[in-house]
Amino acid sequence: MVVDPKHPAVNGRKRSQRPQRTHREVADELRARIRSGALRPGQRMPTQARLADEFGVERGVVRQALHILQSEHLLTNVSKGSPATVAPDLGPGGSPTGPGAPPLPTTAALAPRIAAAFAAPHVEIDALCLTSVSLTLAIGEPLRQIHAGELKPAKIDVRVLLPSRDIDLAFPVPVEDHGYGPPVQKLWLAHRNAQGQVLRHNLLALRTTHGIDVHVSFRALPFTPPVKLYLLNGEEALFAYYTLTRRAAEFDHEQLEMYDAEGTRSMLFAFAQGAGLRDTTFVEQSHLWFNALWETISSELLLTS
Repeated sequence: MVVDPKHPAVNGRKRSQRPQRTHREVADELRARIRSGALRPGQRMPTQARLADEFGVERGVVRQALHILQSEHLLTNVSKGSPATVAPDLGPGGSPTGPGAPPLPTTAALAPRIAAAFAAPHVEIDALCLTSVSLTLAIGEPLRQIHAGELKPAKIDVRVLLPSRDIDLAFPVPVEDHGYGPPVQKLWLAHRNAQGQVLRHNLLALRTTHGIDVHVSFRALPFTPPVKLYLLNGEEALFAYYTLTRRAAEFDHEQLEMYDAEGTRSMLFAFAQGAGLRDTTFVEQSHLWFNALWETISSELLLTS
């Protein structure tokens, strides 16, 4: 590292007087070094203290940046102890998973972004979806990291908007009703409630096990959402279309043709605050849209049959 002699010493080292970078900016710089080969697969990273000194930030900022890269499968062994190691590949299938990566199915793209969000002291997640199954699956990894002592958020706030039980769903629906409409909706309702209960239970358990201040809220929408949206820590918006397909399903021992959408396979597009005017505007407008739905036409949602 080249040191500017004009900058004053801090603990015997020189520190830049530039405005302090965010953890996302630090992650972007380290990601670029890994992708360019400046940091090679299997190579040990500099210590968190050295990185903090280089970027002119606190160690907590560096730690959050490293957790982002670990969630993208670019680093391994991120902890408060020994330095992290550059992973042997770019991620599942050798594909990048960062903010600049191409869209991926929800199951592949959501989990690393959720894990990165949990590196913040205050985790804030808003979700609009059909059943919350993708969110429940994605939160599994940061929960594991919390129980392993790798992540220690102080507060977690999660808000989820789901379709109301009192509406006629646009999907899933039978291609031809033949009296199957209500039973199909009842099956969806049971799935929605089960996923929501698991999500709420797993998060609220952190109050007892780790003393984390956790709040989980659900509200019901008076319509079937044609898209899914995840808002993370006020910094990211992840957006996907529910694309309907015709598929066969067994129902009451009969084959039933249905119009349905597999949300876990929906292609998820990422937008980041500060990544350009379009991205920043999309994140801000998505928050305004979500809050408007939450505060106006949504209603109390009980996760019961």
